[in-house]
Amino acid sequence: MEFRLTSEQQQLIDLARDFAEKEMKPNADRWDEEGEWPRECFQKAADLSLTGMLCPREYGGADIGFLGTALVYEELAKGCLGTTFSMVVHNNFVRSVFSRGTEEQKQQWGVPAVKGEVLGAFCLTEPDHGSDAGSIESTAIAQGDSYVINGTKSLVSNGGVADYYQFLAKTDPAAGKRGISSIIVERDKEGVSFGPRDRKMGANALITCQMTLENCRIPRSNLLGEEGMGLRYALSGIDVARVNVGALCCGVSQAALDEAVKYAKERVQFGQPLANFQGLQFMMADMATEIEATRLLTHKAAWLLDNDMPVSVSAAHAKRFGADMAINVTNRAVQIFGAYGYLRSYPVERYLRWAKMCGFVDGTTQIQQVVIARHLFKE
Repeated sequence: MEFRLTSEQQQLIDLARDFAEKEMKPNADRWDEEGEWPRECFQKAADLSLTGMLCPREYGGADIGFLGTALVYEELAKGCLGTTFSMVVHNNFVRSVFSRGTEEQKQQWGVPAVKGEVLGAFCLTEPDHGSDAGSIESTAIAQGDSYVINGTKSLVSNGGVADYYQFLAKTDPAAGKRGISSIIVERDKEGVSFGPRDRKMGANALITCQMTLENCRIPRSNLLGEEGMGLRYALSGIDVARVNVGALCCGVSQAALDEAVKYAKERVQFGQPLANFQGLQFMMADMATEIEATRLLTHKAAWLLDNDMPVSVSAAHAKRFGADMAINVTNRAVQIFGAYGYLRSYPVERYLRWAKMCGFVDGTTQIQQVVIARHLFKE
């Protein structure tokens, strides 16, 4: 296995790191405090092809592969986790359209999304159905050349600000999870409404809210892929998202460690820098090892995706270990800062709040354990 980065991959890292430092990090605290989605930043990202990273080049995308996107997301997450996750959701929408869409759908939804002219979103979770995705209650009943959709989704990432929504609903309620289909819903359609923006612990540059469709008529031509295949499509997309979350965990944790190392060199106690105290040295050494372990798990899973190999278990490993690691590393970074770490004058408390989100997006830590355990005990 090759661990050496290609020159193209190193260029991606440099580009993303520069973008995070100049465009995201200086604004991250304000975005997190105000809870506003930064469209100007999104457009600048689009100008660098960061909104079409998994789109074929013949359609204007960057087509850098799953490992390439993981490298980019790690760097961007150091700047602003919320904004980065918004891009993750958008890029996964783009991937869905170009993976399963017709040529007309690619031109209608995919190409504008790659250009950054529109924002994409994904709607699966419902108020009473989170981890048990197969039990969703939203329905899309065919009537003539339309679907009449009724249902409510919660915690919709990019909710209310996105232009297009990949909406999961039952086109055949009697078939249960085998009757779930994926349908693209436009934001301005009659019958579409959004609740107030969720007030979250952190990562508020990622807008989430409830979305309700009431007798909303959507053309049957908006079906993405085949009827009844929606849940399978969704789970495949969630595997990709879990790999990306592993990368986000690396990014926010590395940012926290970098701040802790810098502070330990500057802060003097008992006549010497904190960096001279072996107890803190060991703590930061453990932090570095855990980040590196998550990075390797994530890169392996991304490599499997790039080589079209089974990835569900490896994605679960990366996401589960990464989410726990991010909480532990950012929490220790706050501790190294002492009481100052609890102040919003320093960024480490924000990193801790950001890290907490990684434990339940795209499947809780416990769901990852279920995936791994099933693999261990399968016949």
